Amino acid sequence: MGTRAMTRLSSSFAKGRPTFVAFITAGDGDTAANLDALVEGGADVIELGMPFTDPMADGPAIQAANLRSLGAGTTTADVFAIAAAFRQRHPQVPLVLMGYANPMVRRGPEWFAAECARAGVDGVICVDIPPEEDDALGPALRAEGIAPIRLATPTTDARRLPKVLEGSSGFLYYVSVAGITGLQQAATASIAEAVARLKAATDLPVAVGFGVRTPEQAAAIAAHADGVVVGSALVELVGKHGSHAPAHLRELTAALAQAVHGAHQPA
Repeated sequence: MGTRAMTRLSSSFAKGRPTFVAFITAGDGDTAANLDALVEGGADVIELGMPFTDPMADGPAIQAANLRSLGAGTTTADVFAIAAAFRQRHPQVPLVLMGYANPMVRRGPEWFAAECARAGVDGVICVDIPPEEDDALGPALRAEGIAPIRLATPTTDARRLPKVLEGSSGFLYYVSVAGITGLQQAATASIAEAVARLKAATDLPVAVGFGVRTPEQAAAIAAHADGVVVGSALVELVGKHGSHAPAHLRELTAALAQAVHGAHQPA
């Protein structure tokens, strides 16, 4: 299972063009139909948010999605069931779980990692376990062949970057703003500079997220990065359209994926 997971992620970044990563929250609306719409729209990698009561890195859109999902009674077991069913329907599409430490480690990191492997999850982004505390989850994930995907931010300096990269795999997620998801937008010039700095330090693909909403923004970032992550704009569609969300998700995903895939990268 492990090597297959790594292969799915690495091959999604090895297509000779930038990768589009789409995020939605598990248990918010008809998650299976929503996920299928992202794949049909052309998303290369799917990030599935694990609902949590206090999603401190997330802005209003994803906070609201977390509350809708928890209000509907979504459990960690439900998230794994959604992931496993997704893997059955889409054997080749990489699936990354994104969330917070509490649901991931409360039954023990080994349990969580084993469930990830069983469900066909490729990578895990845990927002609130810093690299200095890697042993809380990292070794268990690596033992199952699951990629621990780390976050770098505008404040990650040259002294701390090696620690962030150590034991990290899949891709490096560059958080383009020092803030929460969905609200601000970083200047493209500062993103280009940051991505160049990160790529000088690692062979991992660098995907940029937080504050990316439109195809134009996505294309501008994809001109410099290996991947672009969009979450809040997609999650808002689920909140707005409920059971009718899939058609809207497919449409926006297609526009974003086209913009990312067609971005002109300097030679």
